[in-house]
Amino acid sequence: MHHILTNATELLLLLFLIITFLQSGLDKLMDWKGNLAWLKGHFAKSPLRDMVPVLLGIVLIMEMLVSIFCVVGLYLFLEHGKNDMALYGGMLACVCLLMLLFGQRMAKDYEGAKTIAIYFVPAILLVFLLQEG
Repeated sequence: MHHILTNATELLLLLFLIITFLQSGLDKLMDWKGNLAWLKGHFAKSPLRDMVPVLLGIVLIMEMLVSIFCVVGLYLFLEHGKNDMALYGGMLACVCLLMLLFGQRMAKDYEGAKTIAIYFVPAILLVFLLQEG
């Protein structure tokens, strides 16, 4: 119990990333066609317009990797006090969010880019805390 109380911030941030990326990845799996149709329209006037299906697949893989690393990282952190996998999950989350930010900027969706930046703050905070720990 002491480990949970002394690392509550890291654990809550891991849960935040798990919920965020697992839900997003599962949504893409369950509604691939809907997501693809929306994104094709979103990127219709951007240089990325011809790569939307491939990029969506890459984002899906990244989101699922983030989820897996964070879930395993949470378990290892709680059970063994090891934070390597959690750190890798946080770092992958940051890379994934930077990819999404790049896409939003290319689509000139500046409001969407602001939203991505909001998610980046807890992800980079987790990386910082786990590097310090």
